Amino acid sequence: MADRQKEPVLVVVQLSGGNDFMNTVVPYTAGVYYDSRPVIGLKEDEVLPIHDTLAWNPHSAALQEMYEQGDVAVVQGIGYPNSNRSHFRAMDIWHTCEPIEIGAEGWVGRMIRELDPRGHNVLTGVSVGKGLPRAMAVPGVPVTSFENLDTNGLLTGIEDTQQRSQALEIFKSMYKPRVGAGIVMDYLSQTAFDVIRGSDELKKARTGYTSTVEYADNAIARSLRDVARVHLTGLGTRVFYTQHGGYDNHANEVPDHPKLLQDLSGAISSFFHDLRAHNASSEVTMLVFTEFGRRIRDNASGTDHGSGGGAFIIGDRVKGGLYSEYPSLDPARWVHGEDLEHTIDFRGIYGAVLEQWMGIDPTAIVGGHFEQIHPYSS
Repeated sequence: MADRQKEPVLVVVQLSGGNDFMNTVVPYTAGVYYDSRPVIGLKEDEVLPIHDTLAWNPHSAALQEMYEQGDVAVVQGIGYPNSNRSHFRAMDIWHTCEPIEIGAEGWVGRMIRELDPRGHNVLTGVSVGKGLPRAMAVPGVPVTSFENLDTNGLLTGIEDTQQRSQALEIFKSMYKPRVGAGIVMDYLSQTAFDVIRGSDELKKARTGYTSTVEYADNAIARSLRDVARVHLTGLGTRVFYTQHGGYDNHANEVPDHPKLLQDLSGAISSFFHDLRAHNASSEVTMLVFTEFGRRIRDNASGTDHGSGGGAFIIGDRVKGGLYSEYPSLDPARWVHGEDLEHTIDFRGIYGAVLEQWMGIDPTAIVGGHFEQIHPYSS
């Protein structure tokens, strides 16, 4: 569990596009892997072995090092029944925990509501990146979102609070005739004001931060550096959310996917080194997920949308290792004759993080009771 002298903090990293789990944690001794992936398959002498059947992609070396140190739990075969291959619907399902109905509330937003029922701190939940992820959107739950801490906030070119308020009222009046004055407009308006309030507080995180850790110059590294800056400022943020895009590798997977994994792994490693240098890592856990895996066979350039993906839970208090089961490589068990099957429901993984790390009953948040793994040391 987290250091109870410090409140537990969760960092969610979304890999947008559908990460190819088979080329991230590779079944490097399986003949069916090489038969199915003549173009994009990784050679046996290139990978970083975990044991005699699975290995890390060599471009995930920084993450593999953290795994060897016992800080990374690899969740194999994560998914849900009848996996949806649409990016938008699949991500919506992961964001709302509603595989059948269209969900109205994001699971992270529900968590924030549990953590701060009265919405006292607009920085309890912070999104780093463009827009507000559906996972955080719940009417009445304040969330602050920014793309870059050094230029953060909405309408940042207007410094005077009154001028910004007037500008937002004009914005509201422009859209009121089309959208109406109901819950949608009220929610958008309130969210805009929450962002402004949060932006004013975030100014504190711009100054006073120093670090000996040199982050790489790429999008995910910059985002995680901003997460570190806010966390180290002590503004009471309990949940961070950020995204790393580009994983929809239908084509050019050979050059593109390794670069993505290298950027991601390096950024995560730098982030935890930074927190440890400031004695601020023991209270942080990270969940890395993606909306679906890719198909087993390559398409001669990349891979198409599939299922049976993977996730990672990372942190000082994590019991590193492999969790759940790697999807079967027996063709008789392939879903639709071409996909990896899922071996554990993603809602159980959310539940494990919520209950075992954040100390929250997950039932209402994830919509039921699901099998959990136990990735945390006592």
